[in-house]
Amino acid sequence: TTMADNVVEIGDSNFDAEVINSTVPVIVDFWAPWCGPCKAIAPLVEELAGSYAGKVKFTKCNVDDNPVTPSKYGIKAIPTLIFFKGGDVKEQITGMVAKNKLDEALQKLIE
Repeated sequence: TTMADNVVEIGDSNFDAEVINSTVPVIVDFWAPWCGPCKAIAPLVEELAGSYAGKVKFTKCNVDDNPVTPSKYGIKAIPTLIFFKGGDVKEQITGMVAKNKLDEALQKLIE
């Protein structure tokens, strides 16, 4: 899998450092390689990562390799995007959604 330059691959070991302690809002895309909708939403996430570069940090967490974090946040289905600000969960979006829905959530995050 190729990662866009502006999407950071994170896991259980560096979740707190990258997400909870981040000075900017963070989006975590919980995904798995076998998940079709995850593949479908990835280009949207990468596109938005480009638009919001410097304002929001975009990250991806492979739930197969990193079981601790998804269970901590009660993730039952993927893809799930969790929007963090100041270490707190501000919004959670599960499943394939339109880009404008993600865009709206992002706008609220940086207000």
